[in-house]
Amino acid sequence: MKVLFIGDIMGEPGRRAIARRLPKLVADHKIDLVFGNGENAAGGFGITPELAQELFEQGLAVITLGNHAWDKKEIADYIRYEPRLLRPANYPEGVPGRGSLIVETPAGERVAVLQLMGRAFMPTLDCPFQVGRREVDRLKAETRAIIVDMHAEASSEKMAMGHYLDGDVSAVVGTHTHVQTADEQILPNGTAYLTDIGMTGPIHSVIGIKKELAIEKFLTGMPRRFEVATGPAVLSAVLIELDGQLGKAIHIQRFRIPD
Repeated sequence: MKVLFIGDIMGEPGRRAIARRLPKLVADHKIDLVFGNGENAAGGFGITPELAQELFEQGLAVITLGNHAWDKKEIADYIRYEPRLLRPANYPEGVPGRGSLIVETPAGERVAVLQLMGRAFMPTLDCPFQVGRREVDRLKAETRAIIVDMHAEASSEKMAMGHYLDGDVSAVVGTHTHVQTADEQILPNGTAYLTDIGMTGPIHSVIGIKKELAIEKFLTGMPRRFEVATGPAVLSAVLIELDGQLGKAIHIQRFRIPD
């Protein structure tokens, strides 16, 4: 079984890169399912129901979010009835939406997607490690194939989660920092790991934002309204091949494909 996870989709350039590059990538590598992080899809901040639907129509089976989950107020109602849109599972009880979902490949194999959000330099939520353990134990009753999106700032927290869940999930892949890392590996007990998938969005930018605005912010320390950069884009993603019965990873490969 082959699944592709697309890194943080940043505004119109990111959506454009998916539209142009995803179909060929899926065909060339015979990918069974596509997942992606969409919390920056709407102008860099949040996602709207219309843009979520656009990404579903382009082939994403599940969209994960993160700390920008609620930036567009209309998403709170939409996420209540759209199970394919996931917010971090470690939000407190009573928050709209869900943090995990089980989907099927065209061949009928079941794969779970679980999203957790870190706490280092991030909004304080419930412990992702304790919530992650509970969620994984619950999901394993239905499938051994589990992909975890660890949405976090600190690489150490992502690495800790990878080792914590090694052998119990098929993959732990990181999102949020928008910078692709080069540490793809299969951990000792069979879990594929990558600290950050990277951003799907404008190449000539500062993590997707117009570079002039980001530089001005650093130079002056003054508040500045950020805007998504324009120009050529890149699709960043990670491909994981796994044994669906055992839930173990066989191969992991990262991509950074110019638009």
